[in-house]
Amino acid sequence: MGKSELMGPSLNAWPQLRTLRIEMPINHLAIVESRPSWQTEWRDEDDTRRFAARLAQGLNTWPGARDACVDLQGDLGSGKTTLVRHLLRAAGVSGRIKSPTYAVLEPHTAGLAQDPWPVWHFDFYRFSDPHEWEDAGFRDIFAGPGLKLMEWSDKVAGQLPAADLIIRITAEDEKKRTVQIDAGTARAQSWLEELRADGST
Repeated sequence: MGKSELMGPSLNAWPQLRTLRIEMPINHLAIVESRPSWQTEWRDEDDTRRFAARLAQGLNTWPGARDACVDLQGDLGSGKTTLVRHLLRAAGVSGRIKSPTYAVLEPHTAGLAQDPWPVWHFDFYRFSDPHEWEDAGFRDIFAGPGLKLMEWSDKVAGQLPAADLIIRITAEDEKKRTVQIDAGTARAQSWLEELRADGST
């Protein structure tokens, strides 16, 4: 018996492999719904003040908005804290309004004496210690009642709940600001629609 007979018939599969088609599933990227958005312009601080007054009125009356999270984004000097000051004044906050840059948090009381509601103004620019989040009780504040206004939220990424409204302020020159407002949650979509409906700043 020859060697080739001991090894069995020769299998030359190469021609078949050359014509083999491998069906691979095609993975499409998930379709992500874009968030409702509105872009507007503030020509000067008076425009900022008027917008803040409209926003304060809405946050006081929209269902659930007194407990909203508002994320304020923009470079240093873009006008985030200026917007907050006008917003707090329009919401009925009296007394001195300090920037929380060093304290991280400044609490306020908005509304009238017979109908007060808490407002928490965070500035996370100098936030560096993750343990401070728990030690300072920030988790409890975000889980509790009150409007949360946040500057430099990217410093605590992963710790914050989803923002209802995201307000991005871009300084075009000394006075003019381009502003983009996004609804980050389902409940905020109707709020944004109302803001946009009264779009004259």
